[in-house]
Amino acid sequence: MDEKSKNPVDRRGFLKGAAGAGLAATAPIAMAQQAALKPETGTAVEVTSNSRPGSDFMTDVFKSLGIEYCAANPGSSFRGLQESFINYGKNKDPEWLTCCHEESSVAMAHGYAKIEGKPMMIMAHGTVGVQHASMAIYNAYCDRVPVYIVLGNILDVNYRRGNPEWVHSVQDAAAMVRDYTKWDDTPVSLSHFAESAVRAYTISMTPPYEPVVIVADGALQEEPIAEKNLRIPKLVMSAPPQGDSTAVADAAKMLVAAENPVIVAGRVARTPEGIKQLVELAEVLQARVYDQRMRMNFPTSHPLYFQPGAGVATPNLSEADVILGLEPQDFWGITHSMTGLNKFGMESRPTTKPDAKIILISAIELNHKSNYQDFGRYMEAELSITGDPEATLPALIEACRKLITPDRRRALDARGAKLTAAHRAARETNRNLAAVGWDASPISTARLSAELWAQIKNEDWSLVSNDRFVSSWPTRLWNFDKYYQYIGAQGGAGIGYQAPAAVGAALANRKHGRLSVSIQSDGDLNYAPGVLWTAAHHKIPLLSIMHNNRAYHEERMYLALLAAKYDRDLGRSDIGTALDGPNIDYALIAKGYGWYAEGPISDPKDLGPAIKRSLERVKAGEPALLDVVTQPR
Repeated sequence: MDEKSKNPVDRRGFLKGAAGAGLAATAPIAMAQQAALKPETGTAVEVTSNSRPGSDFMTDVFKSLGIEYCAANPGSSFRGLQESFINYGKNKDPEWLTCCHEESSVAMAHGYAKIEGKPMMIMAHGTVGVQHASMAIYNAYCDRVPVYIVLGNILDVNYRRGNPEWVHSVQDAAAMVRDYTKWDDTPVSLSHFAESAVRAYTISMTPPYEPVVIVADGALQEEPIAEKNLRIPKLVMSAPPQGDSTAVADAAKMLVAAENPVIVAGRVARTPEGIKQLVELAEVLQARVYDQRMRMNFPTSHPLYFQPGAGVATPNLSEADVILGLEPQDFWGITHSMTGLNKFGMESRPTTKPDAKIILISAIELNHKSNYQDFGRYMEAELSITGDPEATLPALIEACRKLITPDRRRALDARGAKLTAAHRAARETNRNLAAVGWDASPISTARLSAELWAQIKNEDWSLVSNDRFVSSWPTRLWNFDKYYQYIGAQGGAGIGYQAPAAVGAALANRKHGRLSVSIQSDGDLNYAPGVLWTAAHHKIPLLSIMHNNRAYHEERMYLALLAAKYDRDLGRSDIGTALDGPNIDYALIAKGYGWYAEGPISDPKDLGPAIKRSLERVKAGEPALLDVVTQPR
């Protein structure tokens, strides 16, 4: 450290008497003194220590990892780190992002990582903070997303000042989320902290990506540095695990010989290179690709892309003779049908040919947990390869190329021509279906998607929301071809993710000058609308268009199915699921948080001009929200 950083006057100062009260007084007296203090320009400062706190060194450790942001709701158990970040670290790399809820801070980091390809840091306060954050952590775990989590805690009872610090402290701070994080540690010294902090980053960024936790002890943060010869280990990233070469060669033989292969892409593309490689494999084989849209894996306008349609979410696999799953979500569910909710009992049957060969390439087996079972039914594969799909694809592509003779190439190209024609027809069908109910009110989700696409298609845009709840109309109508243009869903299906994830993704897009847009579900925003303030406060440009169908519609559909099953009143399915009486004014809410907002909009002819006005605001660097009253799906 330079001499300037060691100077306590330059480094840190407290309002006169505040630090002494906080360190030496009893809790009630200290709290009364703190409440009486008001920051004023020119207030005298009193230097209370000539030593640097441990949190300064911790800040240096985090800076060495290249972490850009730290999202947090303030908490006393990490007050030392927060003070060091903003004063010693000059609030840069990481920059502090003020959040109104811990779940929002984690979801912001979730969305950020799926754009930027690296973790954002979040901090959570003791027992209460990690409980608030837990659902969002689970989403990130299920979605295989790296999030760098720092939990504040006061382990030594001698340092707990009063009841709040007792009820907010715990013996094992990471225990609650250990089943759905990849690794955690509770360092007991600064040298231990440095090593574990670097290790945590490496583990989080080794496929499969997942959240990690470092517990930052309060005393370790706030006490003066006593250790000698402290150093920060060099960050060394691990190469992603690749599939076994012999197994890859066997997979290539099956794929090249197949008459009707299908590729199922789950979480393949960790980087833009993953999209490029998947396109190359599909073109080499002239194989249809079913993208589950967990990530942006494959261009939607590519002729080999399976185009979803009305009521058709997955391709017909009954004619496929080889099915290649690349880190798919619920592979068994894709290849089987199950009894619907409107019937009694549960039966299942394969939807594939009896002799269809299944190939699976996935890294998930490297980090399965037993309690939280997010992996689906066991898949009986002909060939299962443990390895990261993106890292394994180059070898698979090369092995396939070597096996393709000129005669086989002609057969593959003929198959590709048929798939191209089918894709073109499906796209045309979707365009025609989008025109149905074009002038209806409430506004159709197809028109909402089409009106938005018309105004952003020539921009450098990014859809920072899942489109499943609007019948996948953006997927069906827009041209997605870049890595950052789609971030997928929440992984653990936990509602309350979408709004903060969109803000986090828009933050990642901001430095690249991209236009971030979100089609925001109404029920989701109601979980933690305070993230709107975070976006306004930190000037994160984002266009959020409300899909305001005034209900938790999926749950309403479930109730209707069950009512029909029992021959009961379908009309009562709104009880407990509808969001009306009164209707929620999302434009008014957004304005209260500092956003530009319009609505509610229910006349479709008003939608296009409103989008145009809002885009102008977003391009000027501010967030904007349109409250659009929509049809259910």
